[in-house]
Amino acid sequence: MKIRHVIESQQFTVPALMELFALADNMERVLARGGTSDYRGRIMALLFYEHSTRTRFSFESAMLRLGGSILATESAHQFSSVMLGETLEDTVRVVSNYSDVIVIRSDEVGGAARAAAVASVPVINAGDGKGGQHPTQALLDLYTIHREIKTIDGVKIAMVGNLADGRTVRSLSYLLSKFERVKLYFIAPKQLRMRQDIIDYLHHHNVWYTEEEDLRKIINEVDVVYMTRLGPSEREGVEPKHFFMDESLMKLLPSKAIVMHPLPRASEISPEVDADPRSAYFRQTRNGILVRMALLASVLEG
Repeated sequence: MKIRHVIESQQFTVPALMELFALADNMERVLARGGTSDYRGRIMALLFYEHSTRTRFSFESAMLRLGGSILATESAHQFSSVMLGETLEDTVRVVSNYSDVIVIRSDEVGGAARAAAVASVPVINAGDGKGGQHPTQALLDLYTIHREIKTIDGVKIAMVGNLADGRTVRSLSYLLSKFERVKLYFIAPKQLRMRQDIIDYLHHHNVWYTEEEDLRKIINEVDVVYMTRLGPSEREGVEPKHFFMDESLMKLLPSKAIVMHPLPRASEISPEVDADPRSAYFRQTRNGILVRMALLASVLEG
């Protein structure tokens, strides 16, 4: 599969997703062999304007296992060039000369698209702004559902927490809307409900959804519970048990359902849940390496 840029979830068709997942399956065999040297001499530049550990390490691991090399920076705002007023576009034009692919985490919505518009190499969006998108996280999330549930058509998923600002749940909603008979349960405090642009998109594409304020009301109906973090300020005035996964709630979860989380977690999943085989969030992180290896291979071959 050949891709130029990875900017938003909407750009992927169902056939492209299935092809990507097949390539990710193959990357598991590559990992079992200790990686490959196929991309020796290729360089990935990580341009992060926001802090990240998991996304950055996941991309670094993926590129190293493909045999490539890395140029990495975090807190890109502290670059002397940025402090002197250099624009994002000029930075990307320069970094394009140093690398074969740029992975960017922007602190503003649309930053990745701006980068792709001027880059001479492929650009991958690793998260852009509050309430923007995080397409590679959504792809690995969908891949996890595909592997764990064995289907995406007809899946019933509860998304829990801060849905208004969550890049992961926004991007995943776009991807899930491409499949048949999907049901989305949005579980959030009133002030953190899914934004209207996603709701309008689901209406336009005839995707079933409902909004609730208590996970316990629908826990026995779903195949996937996708937890997200609620920060201290976001928990003010919120009934914690409505957005909290513990052993008592796991007893109500269907036996073949799974619990996911983009991580890092705060207090929304009790550590006692970790040992339950339905807790898929650490397997989810490993799937991220496979998907990002597949994406990097695709754009480098494009």
